[in-house]
Amino acid sequence: MILRDRVAIVTGSGSGIGRAGAAIMAREGAHVVVADRDAAGAEETVRQIVETGGRAEALIVDVADDRALEDGVAAVAARHGRIDILHNHAGIQVAGDLESVDVDGFDRSWTLNVRAHFMASRYVMPIMKAAGGGVILNTSSSSGVLYDREMIAYTTTKHAVIAMTRQMAGDYARHGIRVNALCPGWVDTPFNAPFIAQMSGREAIEAYIREKVPLGRWADVTELAEPILFLVSDRSSYMTGQILVVDGGESII
Repeated sequence: MILRDRVAIVTGSGSGIGRAGAAIMAREGAHVVVADRDAAGAEETVRQIVETGGRAEALIVDVADDRALEDGVAAVAARHGRIDILHNHAGIQVAGDLESVDVDGFDRSWTLNVRAHFMASRYVMPIMKAAGGGVILNTSSSSGVLYDREMIAYTTTKHAVIAMTRQMAGDYARHGIRVNALCPGWVDTPFNAPFIAQMSGREAIEAYIREKVPLGRWADVTELAEPILFLVSDRSSYMTGQILVVDGGESII
């Protein structure tokens, strides 16, 4: 088990990619803190992990609430004496171009997709520094390296995550802390509902993916789990400030 006895916090792990990442970390020996504002989703992730012999606990928190997030991180550190891994995954997708996007939606995108990553990292950093190391993984998106039609809020924030990741990596490498970013492409989860609606339905999005993605299909969440494990484990021990794009080849065309 390559994560034996490590303590990992995974935000937005009550469903989808976050759940898949939490599950594989637990499978590899980590104690996983399933952080999500959806209590039912978080508890279901914990249940699935425990049923398969892993260790997990739920942290019901809105990552946009600074005080609640800080208190949650502090409680985990006090309870376990360490935080080895932080996977900042919670986020939101808001559709619209410059003129049509809801301004409140743009602000919400920034709060969840960028600022919450920043704040969670800020709260765990002193703990990791004191321990002499740690790993932070920020979820960006293929939209962080590509143009994404009429999705200005999403693409702006996901590009920002990459810049923030590189800055954090450079600043904290001397403390033994690695910071990388994951850029998923089309993964079949309910998270894509805003874009599917914008594209006028499931049939249209399926056609779009067949045309734009060289592999011609969605990814399953399980296909993101192994890249996540690679980035949070010692398998990537000499890798920091990098982005790993897992997009079926979309970014090469």
